[in-house]
This record gives sequence, C-alpha cells and structure tokens, in this order.
Amino acid sequence: MEGINDDSNRDIITEAAAMAFADPHLQIPDRYIRAAGGGGVVVVGDGESLELPVVDMARLLDPEHREAEVALLGSACRSWGFFQLINHGVDEAVIQKMKDNTVQFFELPLEDKNTVAVRPGGIEGFGHHFRSSAGKLDWAENLIVETQPFQQRNLEFWPSKPPTFRDSIDKYAMEMWNLTTRLLRFMASDLGVEQETLLAAFHGKRQTFGLHRYPPCRHPEKVIGISPHSDGFGLTLLLQVNDTLGLQVSKDGRWHPVRPLPGAFIVNVGEILEVLTNGRYKSVFHRVAIDAERGRVTVVVFQDACINGLVKPLPELGETPRYRAIGKSEYFKGHTAEVLGQGERFIDTLKK
Repeated sequence: MEGINDDSNRDIITEAAAMAFADPHLQIPDRYIRAAGGGGVVVVGDGESLELPVVDMARLLDPEHREAEVALLGSACRSWGFFQLINHGVDEAVIQKMKDNTVQFFELPLEDKNTVAVRPGGIEGFGHHFRSSAGKLDWAENLIVETQPFQQRNLEFWPSKPPTFRDSIDKYAMEMWNLTTRLLRFMASDLGVEQETLLAAFHGKRQTFGLHRYPPCRHPEKVIGISPHSDGFGLTLLLQVNDTLGLQVSKDGRWHPVRPLPGAFIVNVGEILEVLTNGRYKSVFHRVAIDAERGRVTVVVFQDACINGLVKPLPELGETPRYRAIGKSEYFKGHTAEVLGQGERFIDTLKK
C-alpha cells in the first residue's frame, strides 16, 4: 500500500469520503470505485465461511494437553497461516475499553479526527492511508500509531478524544506484547528451537496499531476495504470490535469469508515470520470486503521482527537457508512494491 498524503487534494478526498461514508445515498467518489467485479471481491454473506483452526491457550498452558495443542498450533501456521485463538487470557476489561474507545473515536466529527491526521510523507495518524498502483483508494478510514518501543512513541498522533483513549492504547499494547511472547514460546517448541532464540527476534522491535473502520456501502461490489496483501511484519493479532464479516483469506485458489468466534483473536503469520522459520510457517494473502448494510471495526496489532537488523532464517533451525538474508530497510521497500503491484510476494524473490 502507499500513503495518499502526498496528494495536494487529500483534504478534498477525505471530505468527499467522509460524506459518502456518512450518507449511503450519496455518490461513491470515483477514487474508491474498482474495476468491474471489484477485483474478484466476494460480497460479505456470499460463499462459504472459512473455518480457521482454533487454538486454545488454556490447553497450551496445561501440561496434560500441551503437546497436542502445540502440534495444532504448528499445523495451523504451516497449512493455513491463520488461526483463531480462544481462552487467550487477555484482560477482558482492557479489551472492552479498547473496543469502546475505538468506536467512539471513529464516531467523532471529521474535524476532531483530523487533529491527528497523517502528515505528508508519513504513515502514523488518521486518514485514508492506502491506494493501489492504479491510484484507487480502499473503502476505509484508519488510525495508525506506533506503540513500541516505548521511547519511539509519537504522542502527537495518539488521539486525546475520547479522553481515555491514550490509556486504553497503552494498556492494550502491553497485553498484546505479553500475548505475543506467550505464543512465540509455544511456536518455538513446535519449531524445535530455544524459546529465547525466537523471542530475541521480536524483543525490542516495533509494535504498530492499525485501527480500521469499514463503513457500509450500497454497492459493495464496486469497492474494497483492504486490497489483497500479505502482512509484512512478524505476527498479526486482530480483534474484531463488532460481528460484521469482512475478512477473506485466500486458500486453494478461492477467497473465503472468515467468521470470527466471539471473544477470540484472529492471528496470522507475517512474511518475516515465514522467513524466520525458513518457510515452515506460511504468510498468506487476505483482504477485506465491504458489507452493504453494516460497518465493520477492527483493532489490529502488528509485531515486527528481525535478527540483528536482517530478515533471514533462524540459524538455530539447523537447516540450509531457503531465503537469502536482506537488510530490514531493503526488505520493506520490496514488500511495499509487492503490495502496490499485488503480484508475486517479495519474499518469494528471496528464495535460493
């Protein structure tokens, strides 16, 4: 994806989109209308819902069931690249506050949301961040903030409305990091490496929040919430704020809608984790379709990773590397080009 904030008419686009988002009877701005068929978008409600593997954290923590559940976790990461996590142990009060504040933020007047608007050349802040290589925009408004490392936080982009939002983001960020470390320990067991080896690749790296609102659209086949992509970080944890469907995962040549389980997180493997595991775990393409009647809101946390500034397989796996090592900045340039082109995954070009 590419930021649109270098466009001189960003304010016009934002205003037009806000009006169309608010009133379904208004014309869809041309910048949001995709080619006929919306690039193959399956309208939410059509097709078969994809039953993702379900991993139970309580069983992972139980010595009696741990071995079988670790095997299930590993199988999900190898075969699907996605799973739903239940009994995760995250503080429910923190989750609910994050949900409430996210909804409250997106319900604010546009002028209030624009107090933390994304700036030219940047990515953090509120806006309509993404466009395709053809210049088409995703049917979504987003708030992106970096939450870790702590010393790199830029609070200029952390909303002060609602008043509890900053505190909610802070607490939720810590809960997500704790959950990530728990998952990584069990992934390390599945991979046959020391826990600290995998944890070290993630420790101290960037954590980014992506809060997304996908308004309803009277012609959902003409727009798309997020274009097909594979996440460029290490691990992604998605919290569904409401029960509107929209996430679709590519499997066996088809797009399958995902039906989230109540109270679960949807977790998926990012491309960096695929490289770290030398291709054992898979990062797969997914996208977001739009509902004709109901909006969808999500809170997504991306956990970054690398080994001493490089994206490369873990040497501790004891295998011949299937990917060549690449510097982190070069990797992200390649990944950005991949998303814009929506073609070959950049990490596939790194394969030996």
